Amino acid sequence: MTDDAPELRASDADRERVAEVLRDALAEGRLDMTEFEERLDATYKARTYGELAPITRDLPVGTVAAAPRVSMTKEPERDGGWAGRITGAEGSSTWAVAVMSGFQRRGRWTVPRRFNCFAFWGGGEIDLREADFSAGEVVINCVAIMGGAQVIVPPGVEVVVRGIGIMGGFDHSEEGVPGDPGAPRVVVTGFAFWGGVGVERKVTRAERQRLREERRQEKLERREARERDRLERGSGRRELDGSRREGHGLGDLHGGARERERERERERRRDT
Repeated sequence: MTDDAPELRASDADRERVAEVLRDALAEGRLDMTEFEERLDATYKARTYGELAPITRDLPVGTVAAAPRVSMTKEPERDGGWAGRITGAEGSSTWAVAVMSGFQRRGRWTVPRRFNCFAFWGGGEIDLREADFSAGEVVINCVAIMGGAQVIVPPGVEVVVRGIGIMGGFDHSEEGVPGDPGAPRVVVTGFAFWGGVGVERKVTRAERQRLREERRQEKLERREARERDRLERGSGRRELDGSRREGHGLGDLHGGARERERERERERRRDT
């Protein structure tokens, strides 16, 4: 990694690449679990390249995922909402074909207003989770003959399915879920003959990892809270036991003084 622009803001993809380096280093025994958790926590808290750079600096280039250490080339920024993903630009890919083979459209790409795909004795995947959109409504036209196609959409996107199946099927399970305000609308059309077209809603890998880390952190916090409660209860019992022992000691002291006083009284009576 170069350090010529450490002030640039890092993207989710940058943080995920660093997390991959750490996971590989853990698997290879270069990091123990404590070091891995500390560095992973720092990775997801990092905001700039300068904060990410030291996290993997002592890991060798030979680590499987170390080659794509955080790129210092500035990626296009998104505004964090759907408006930044509906660009109005031309689609980066408008069709795909799989004949006794397969195809994939995934990652950062621009979905055109209409995307056509054909699968014959093969299959394809159209992943929209990290994609930009040419318009507020896009059409994915899928034709599957003795094959299949899978359309993956992110949460918040409205899905409409208009395809038909002949000795095959179209997945309508994601219909009826309202979309977020300003989110694109994805219309899936076409037909399947002795095949199928599936539609599923999934979060991105980075988001899944973030949620996993949040759950892990919550578990750690609950565990620490239980440990604190246990220690506080133990401390309270020790203080109570100490108070009881102290009270018992004072009682013994007063009892001994009274016994000595009675002994002196008996001696005076004998003298008289």
